Amino acid sequence: MREYKNPLVIEGKVAVVTGGASGIGLASAEILAEYGAQTIILDIDREKGEKSAKQVSSSWGNCEFIHCDVTSDAVCRDVVQKIEDKYKRIDILFNNAGVIVRKDVVQHEEREWDMVLDVSLKGTFLMSKYVIPVMVKNGGGSIINTGSGWGLKGGDKAASYCAAKAGVVNLTRAMAIDHGPDNIRVNCVCPGDTDTPMLRGEARQLGFDEESFLESSGKERPLRRIGVPRDVANAVLFLASDLSSWITGTTLVVDGGGLA
Repeated sequence: MREYKNPLVIEGKVAVVTGGASGIGLASAEILAEYGAQTIILDIDREKGEKSAKQVSSSWGNCEFIHCDVTSDAVCRDVVQKIEDKYKRIDILFNNAGVIVRKDVVQHEEREWDMVLDVSLKGTFLMSKYVIPVMVKNGGGSIINTGSGWGLKGGDKAASYCAAKAGVVNLTRAMAIDHGPDNIRVNCVCPGDTDTPMLRGEARQLGFDEESFLESSGKERPLRRIGVPRDVANAVLFLASDLSSWITGTTLVVDGGGLA
């Protein structure tokens, strides 16, 4: 009888998740650890990051936290070096860190614009810059970037976020072309509205009641609900695993049919 091998199992691999202290990042860290990867949560929020890593480790025993500001070249370089020194490899990188400011271009202050672009787009660039050489040494890997439905179409009062996520989507394509010969796959997951601290923060920025905002965000979608973080984490696991071994340079929309 042939031995069955679950293609979703990523045991023995090392996965790095930026923005992993909450929301989609935390759910993705949980599922990557659940399916066997040694998982490292990176986040600028030290308190939440340490708590989240303990939460994952209590279930799966293979998660740690490292404090990281993804907007700093020196910090990203040093964090990646620390991970390589300890684990000798990085197989999966989930560039998930992001922030949103709900303003149009007239309302935006320059510092707000810079913050959104720096965290979402520059952070993806910097982490990839230092992780890719580690992947090359070990024969390849999988990079997943968090885009957005608003990286594929416009949205109201979110000018910097739309710009950043559109940049992430096309950066994904460029990286896939450049690093495919090194057996590095680069893909983008584009969530729709998902019940995360970020989405609830958007409600507050816009002056809406959180629960009413979440309900209204889901009722027009074909599946009649907003997402939960695990919905997106499932897609991250797929793109990290051997099930997606011939998929690169693509965007996977996970939004309950909202973009359709």
